[in-house]
Amino acid sequence: MVASLDPILTAHLYPTLEHLLIDLLRSLSPGDWERETVAPTWRVRDVAAHLLDTQLRKLSGARDGYALERPEISSDADLVAFINRLNREGVTLYRRLSPKVLISLMAVASRESGEYHQSLDPFARAQFGVSWAGEAESANWFDTAREFTERWHHQQQIRLAVDRPGIMTRELYHPVLDAFMRALPFHYRDVESRPGVMAQFDVSGECGGSWYLYRGEEKWELIASPVGEKISEVTIPQEIAWRLFTKGIDRQTAEARMSFRGDTEIGRHVLGMVAIVG
Repeated sequence: MVASLDPILTAHLYPTLEHLLIDLLRSLSPGDWERETVAPTWRVRDVAAHLLDTQLRKLSGARDGYALERPEISSDADLVAFINRLNREGVTLYRRLSPKVLISLMAVASRESGEYHQSLDPFARAQFGVSWAGEAESANWFDTAREFTERWHHQQQIRLAVDRPGIMTRELYHPVLDAFMRALPFHYRDVESRPGVMAQFDVSGECGGSWYLYRGEEKWELIASPVGEKISEVTIPQEIAWRLFTKGIDRQTAEARMSFRGDTEIGRHVLGMVAIVG
């Protein structure tokens, strides 16, 4: 029997992550707010606006049950189009705010967001499934972890753009990587292989680890420890892993810094995995 992975509990980490974000934004110069980031078409001010917008939307919709529109979502493409539109509208609105006003609002939203996520039963059903992991329904712990990856990687984008130290501590970054890797079974769903084989995915560095994708009789499963015949192993440096899964680096550049052993066709399939919506 293969053992599944443990839940990722991140609600208690929100205050730490958000405190780092507020301190970072307060330290930026006027020129820093105009720097380009690895997010296509977004400058630092746009990423900050997005962080405020998504936090306020989450509180309004998930906590307060308030929504002006409930679109018909019948496909992944519908969901992506809807989220992309909301993101564009939010950035357009909140990028108009001065840094001082934006930071003041972010401080309030961050505090309330942390309180909200910590108030949830982590094993109850979340209002939203984690679509990039192929889940129509998810537990709160996974939705909270998904939101944590958003807050982490966008803050990291800002830090990269303004040449500030990253937040690549094991306490904060490893849960992000663990959440991203939960997308592996869904991403590999159409990859054929014989039952009983396993692909291993390593993220090198003190924040990383190893994840094992096992081929059962009918589907791929992410398991807690290696089982079966290892046919592929991929190593991704921790410095680029988050960028690879959030479309913050092109595939060719990422591939040049990764290593592949065994079945390289199966290994290289991970280059197309995305753990964000949009």
